[in-house]
Amino acid sequence: MPKRVDPAIVGGLVLILTGALYLLQTIGLLDNVGDVFWGAIFLSAGALFLFAYFTGSWWAAIPGCTLAGLGVLILLPDSLEKFGGAVFLGSIALAFWMVYLTAPRERWWALIPAGVLTVLAVVTFLPDLVGGHASGSIFFLGLALTFVLVALLAGHKWAWYPAAVLAAIGLISLLALENLSNYIWAGALILAGGFFIFRAMRRSA
Repeated sequence: MPKRVDPAIVGGLVLILTGALYLLQTIGLLDNVGDVFWGAIFLSAGALFLFAYFTGSWWAAIPGCTLAGLGVLILLPDSLEKFGGAVFLGSIALAFWMVYLTAPRERWWALIPAGVLTVLAVVTFLPDLVGGHASGSIFFLGLALTFVLVALLAGHKWAWYPAAVLAAIGLISLLALENLSNYIWAGALILAGGFFIFRAMRRSA
């Protein structure tokens, strides 16, 4: 396993890089640089922290992924700008997933921001696909799933309570969609009828 990088070294390198850029900006040498330059700078800074993460500093995943996400966001072409929010939120979510994976039992708390940010990243795509009302329902259901993961993976039984509440809010909101609720109720009645027929046939067999 690689030798752990001293966090002070990573922080020092980032401060030196920031100071050098500030100096170049002050004397006017960066006035004409484009997005490619700044995107590369953020990606490089993120790479420094991610190197520290992969050599044993779990906390470095958060600034590493955030800075790298900013770099990707800056470099996104205009045709992909609508994915910018998902890219940035997804990069931070990835950081917390990485934190959790370093020590699942000790850092179970990272599941909550990881799940919430993942749901937010996904929800940014939904309004154009399913509408704003359904997006809100999916958001609450996604949050419920986050707490279900806390209960199942971390073994915290208390997490079932917020999971149940959030799932109920999501389902109630979803059923408020008139057209969709009609299909759901029709399907529920069909399934219930089929269940009773199945039980009756099984008894008579």
